[in-house]
Amino acid sequence: MPILFLAAYLFLAIVRDAQTGLAHALFQAWLVLMCGSYFTYCWVKGGRTLAMKTWHLRLAQADGSPIGWRRAWLRYALAVAGLFLFGLGYLWAFVDRDGQFLHDRLAGTRVFAVTVKRDG
Repeated sequence: MPILFLAAYLFLAIVRDAQTGLAHALFQAWLVLMCGSYFTYCWVKGGRTLAMKTWHLRLAQADGSPIGWRRAWLRYALAVAGLFLFGLGYLWAFVDRDGQFLHDRLAGTRVFAVTVKRDG
């Protein structure tokens, strides 16, 4: 992801070495924050990231309306937590009655399929 390359470059240009200690922890937190900035911006401004456009998916509130910044950051934080808990937030989709991830269920969001118009 180019955003991570740029974020890492900027951080390391200032800090120089982030291999150990506090600098390493700050570097990791910085990258998680930069990923969150990318995802939340895409979700709030258009409802989808570039990958979601490719797969014809859109993120919205459970009722289909666009999400705001607060809900986008909540979803991102819950998704990261679900990933760090051995992926349980994602595995939840196998037992959820609607096939939703746990972070979508808790944040009040939903991933919708986008209908694609075909020419011809």
